[in-house]
Amino acid sequence: MTLSLLAARNAFRNTRRTLLTVLSITFSLLLLTIMMTIWRSFYIDPGPPDSSLRLVTRHRVSLAFFLPSYYREKIRAVPGVTHVAPMIFFGGRYKDDRPENFFVQFATDPGEYLAVAADKKLPAEQVRAWQQDRSGCVVDSELARRHGWKVGDRITLRGTIFPANLDLTVRGIFTIDPPSNSLYFNSVYLEESVSYLKGVAGFFIIRASSPEAVSSAGKVIDGMFRNSPQPTRTETEQAFRLGFIAALGNVKAFILSIGGAVLFAILLVCTNTMAMSVRERTREVAVLKALGFTSSQIQRLFLEESVSLCVLGGLLGVTAATALMYGIGFAGAGIGIPASMRVTPPTMVVAIAIAALVGFGSTLIPSYQASHKNIVEGLRHIG
Repeated sequence: MTLSLLAARNAFRNTRRTLLTVLSITFSLLLLTIMMTIWRSFYIDPGPPDSSLRLVTRHRVSLAFFLPSYYREKIRAVPGVTHVAPMIFFGGRYKDDRPENFFVQFATDPGEYLAVAADKKLPAEQVRAWQQDRSGCVVDSELARRHGWKVGDRITLRGTIFPANLDLTVRGIFTIDPPSNSLYFNSVYLEESVSYLKGVAGFFIIRASSPEAVSSAGKVIDGMFRNSPQPTRTETEQAFRLGFIAALGNVKAFILSIGGAVLFAILLVCTNTMAMSVRERTREVAVLKALGFTSSQIQRLFLEESVSLCVLGGLLGVTAATALMYGIGFAGAGIGIPASMRVTPPTMVVAIAIAALVGFGSTLIPSYQASHKNIVEGLRHIG
């Protein structure tokens, strides 16, 4: 029998304690994997490849302040800018306040928006139908699937930010990878319903001719309006998205604190379990040494046992987190959680590696002490 096989058998000597330990590690790794997935999605992922060509210009002070519509043509004249579309976040209520009925809604210019967001694929006839219908809208294919929408269906959005209820007709269903969970409609329709929105835009989304033009165009745009009554801040689409996340509070600190608490909990569980296991087998260790096992072999036996338990719990936790994140994306049940958020293979590897390291670290000292205990003292131990 090899040491590894012996360690595997020893891991399940006390079945109840082993199962409780594995379940504790599973739940902890589930939380940790979700936290890492959120961190990666918010702060590491660069976004869709096409987003590297897009900029967002908003009011320098806050998104709560509008920009004049005439800024659009001034921005269009900046070298490197190919298309500009105005955007206003509507934030209406669909049916009720249940999370599954929440999705993002923007008023924009149907004539130019799809040229800016070229990664949204829509049949030409649906594009024309949207542009010709003042009350028409286009929706994400995943959002349409979830709500059972088809081209021609009616959607009513009740205003929560603006005093307007909009009756929209689905004129197109676009596809984008990853899904955007969003709806877009004609800003003219919103302006007719809310008079004070005429001549203003919440922000402008801009397409540049090349990635090199992105940084230079942003500086020129902000310099153009630096001394105007409505100064601007131009940033990449990814930076703009992070600004929305920052409005929720210190998300980074929240994720780090949860992750730290989870790691501490795993460490406590593993340390307690292995300390009990080592203490109970003190006489057994002495017998093994008397039979010729070296201290390093005995220490390896305990380390492999601990690491195998933690890795098993890690695998179960990562599997559960993957299924949970897929379910959230499929059902759209999480406000603020992108439908595209998934547990990636690198995240899985990191989570399991953390579980293995915790198993190794929590057992290193108890196993060293047990493996170096005098044989006579070990045989006299009563535990």
